[in-house]
Amino acid sequence: MKYSTIYKDALLGDVLPFWEENSLDLLNGGYFTCLDQKGKVYDNDKFVWLQGRQVWLFSMLYNNLESRETWLGIARSGIEFLKKNARDEQGNFYFSLTCEGRPLIQPYNIFSDCFAAMAFAQYAKASGDHEAADIAKQTYRNILERRRDPKGIYEKSTGVRALKNFTLPMILSNLVLELEPVLQPDQVENTLDTCIDEVMGVFLKKDSGLIYENVNTDGTLNDSFEGRLINPGHGLEAMWFIADIGVRRENVALIRRAKETVLRLLDFGWDDRYGGIFYFMDAKGYPPQQLEHDQKLWWVHLEALVALAKVYQLTECPKIWAWYEKVHQYTWTHFPDPVHGEWFGYLNRQGRPNLTLKGGKWKGCFHVPRALYQCWKTFEKIENKNTV
Repeated sequence: MKYSTIYKDALLGDVLPFWEENSLDLLNGGYFTCLDQKGKVYDNDKFVWLQGRQVWLFSMLYNNLESRETWLGIARSGIEFLKKNARDEQGNFYFSLTCEGRPLIQPYNIFSDCFAAMAFAQYAKASGDHEAADIAKQTYRNILERRRDPKGIYEKSTGVRALKNFTLPMILSNLVLELEPVLQPDQVENTLDTCIDEVMGVFLKKDSGLIYENVNTDGTLNDSFEGRLINPGHGLEAMWFIADIGVRRENVALIRRAKETVLRLLDFGWDDRYGGIFYFMDAKGYPPQQLEHDQKLWWVHLEALVALAKVYQLTECPKIWAWYEKVHQYTWTHFPDPVHGEWFGYLNRQGRPNLTLKGGKWKGCFHVPRALYQCWKTFEKIENKNTV
């Protein structure tokens, strides 16, 4: 069977039906994300970034794959719930809400805003909703205003060890392209310039070839738990964002650097004993402080597959293909649930499910279907090229 068919069938025949059947809150709007192995709701709190991610996913499929009214209706349910409940008086998005929409946790986490901006922009494109487009633009402005101090009054650190974190420039390198239809061209290009400089020039270190999660404000390394932290999944996800930017700008050198970084991160992050990619690692090989550091997570492996597929399609590098087959084999034999559908999220180091949930506070309708879609479409390009 062709790889494109594997991903297409899994997306349309398994993963999307699981969320369509189990996650919709028909009473209050929005989505339940805390689903057990069979899809039963075990907690009805709503996490705003997961609400935004699911709106984005169904809007994106409506825009790019097929104009199914059911998909648009699912997206609309989430948008209306977010419009009504998810923002404070300053327009910042809360982290979590009750199932009815009452705020539970303050907007300390800027990533709620990032995924809300993606959601409103993609939904505006699907529906023609001008209010949604305006909310996307305003939220993007709020993100840029908060980017130097994302937690603001909710910051716990004293500032004695001031560190810059990788996650926001990584997400912005993709977010700005999601919002391109509602932004000015110079806003898009200026943000891309900044993201390339930060991702490839500040957090990616030439001597090690690794992407660090935290660096000093001047870009130098910090010899601490936080300063030595490596998250291979974040680096791999960033590299397919960078590869997309390289295609957009016809920048062969940028694509080549993305390829080299993917190879280095996999060499560093692969578990030679049990297989799979570690969640967290210490750059110097010291014990990481995260107790879950040696778990194998769904999103890490999916982002690796997307990065490998895209980079192979662009470079046809044999080393990339060898890694693709290795990661594909591990991922597809460990994460999909053949009995109840969708994918397990959390495996122990040996590769057995640590938790059998299909969704929760961190896992929702996003990484699995997004990666399946990206790999499906990338492999169509690879396979079509090989048959010409």
